[in-house]
Amino acid sequence: MTEIHPELARAARWIPHIPSSDFSVKVMQWLTARAPARRVAKTVERRAMSFVSPSGGHTIEVFVHRPRRVSGATPALLWMHGGGYVLGSPAQDAALNASFADKLEITVVAVRYRLAPQHPYPAGLEDCYAALEWMRKNADAIGIDGDRIAVGGASAGGGLAAALALLARDRDGAKPVFQLLVYPMLDDRTTLRTDIDERSFRLWRQQNNRYAWRAYLGRTPGEDGIERCAAPSRCESLHGLAPAWIGVGTADLFHDEDLAYAQRLEASGVSCERTVVDGGYHAFDVVSPDAEVSRAFLAAQLRALGAALRP
Repeated sequence: MTEIHPELARAARWIPHIPSSDFSVKVMQWLTARAPARRVAKTVERRAMSFVSPSGGHTIEVFVHRPRRVSGATPALLWMHGGGYVLGSPAQDAALNASFADKLEITVVAVRYRLAPQHPYPAGLEDCYAALEWMRKNADAIGIDGDRIAVGGASAGGGLAAALALLARDRDGAKPVFQLLVYPMLDDRTTLRTDIDERSFRLWRQQNNRYAWRAYLGRTPGEDGIERCAAPSRCESLHGLAPAWIGVGTADLFHDEDLAYAQRLEASGVSCERTVVDGGYHAFDVVSPDAEVSRAFLAAQLRALGAALRP
């Protein structure tokens, strides 16, 4: 059993178990879709925009965060929210996205992608790719440098960011210059593990993981034949990807798969900085944002992203 970090232990006692069933997910989807955006600093403009997916013909909504004091083209970050591929919306990360934009003087675009189980793979990933291409083709209108776009996200959003980097590598079009992967959800085969002690886990456990991967893949996780962009850890070749930053806690279900992916990136010649938080459980920085360990975790992201976009 991994000890939870002392700064996080008190809040960890009150974290409820997240149910995983079709009914509970539908209810939570309904609630999160209507949740207001977290307060954004007055120094940042947040505006909603939309475009029609060139492949699916449906409308994709994005939220653009841009410091009011900047002018001209800025570097940009395409951000994917978390939620196990089945929950969440851009509203939950509005304050974080605004903070990235304000502190680094960049433009952050958050995409509302389609969720499983109603829209299994590759629907959500294709929405994210469409957003990346939209940013490149409309760089002047958005006010960004189309050649300096990073991709990032937390949890399932981090998994989508990693998958998006793979997809963009293999297609003609926009090429991300950096991957910001915050405790990313990368490997469906983790659902098969029976050697994990879950007593330290919070928010995300094996039960949640199995449901979410099944919903996203539309099939039993851990089986043979899962496509590489559905679960990035399954991709045999990681060569040619953008540099990455991966952050995860030792009390996170994704700890082992994340560090294994980081090692494989480095073995493939891809620079990957790692930040490992002792006693950090899944999304600890969201639950306890004012804890010193959470502030340090965010500062590490800002340093890595700033170094990549504003070297």
